[in-house]
Amino acid sequence: MQDSIYDLVIVGGGPAGLTAAIYAGRYKMSTVVISGSLGGTITLAHMVCNYPGFMEISGMELMNKITEQVEALNVPIYYEKVMKIEKENNIFIVNTDTRTLRAHKVILALGNTRRELGLDKEKELIGRGISYCATCDGGFFKNKVVGVVGGADAAVTSALVLADVVNKVYLIYRRDKLRAEPSWADLAINNPKIQILYNTEIIELIGDTKLTGVKFQTGTKMELDGLFVEIGAVPNTEMLNNLKVDVDNFGFIKVDRSQRTNIPGLFAAGDITNSTHLKQVITSAAQGSIATYEVYKELKKE
Repeated sequence: MQDSIYDLVIVGGGPAGLTAAIYAGRYKMSTVVISGSLGGTITLAHMVCNYPGFMEISGMELMNKITEQVEALNVPIYYEKVMKIEKENNIFIVNTDTRTLRAHKVILALGNTRRELGLDKEKELIGRGISYCATCDGGFFKNKVVGVVGGADAAVTSALVLADVVNKVYLIYRRDKLRAEPSWADLAINNPKIQILYNTEIIELIGDTKLTGVKFQTGTKMELDGLFVEIGAVPNTEMLNNLKVDVDNFGFIKVDRSQRTNIPGLFAAGDITNSTHLKQVITSAAQGSIATYEVYKELKKE
């Protein structure tokens, strides 16, 4: 169907994109999913314990199950990189590194890329003490000692979430004052389980098969059971320059309650959007289903 016009092209193969594909398959819309890799960043999660239906499941296993549902509905998934998206005469032109697809509607579910510390061993220790999501992984560190890197809202709220679970949280920030909202900052400053280390940077991760500690720029070492990196995320929107999609001050796509962007026929769902601060599998899946439902309604009217 490469030369035909699809009802819908879904760009992104994480929870938002694949849930959108499941709904598209059930609505019998001609649909294709384009994804650079399977599953998105959730596949890096060692264990997911807050997704309905599973007491615990690895991120990779969960995404494999969702992918199986998509394939059972005969929605093709092309593992390719999207290079550019344009719109001509109300038709979207999606160019990948190997083909060009045309569609009446597009759902963007590209997710984001979490900023990393850029230290040796960081990638090897993901799921072995290094995490980028306190809500996802905090429960694995019950009664332990952890660190949180960052000083903005995400880092401070993560420290507060962890303080309800662990024995001690070190909030590690390279500046001399938190830049989180004052109300969040006050809660962290006054929480007896949280100790803030200002003007402090981690220069080394200690541990081979799992994280055991960190080393600071002062030469001091600290033993830690876990380290949560909360220094921001970059939305994956580089191929959208031609469309002039509205984004917020942080680059996340602005959407309404129906997941519509400012471009007619273009929807967005999941971590790439500004619709919620709770970047979780379940919220991404919900947004994906809403986006497809709205696409279906629009196509019925046309």
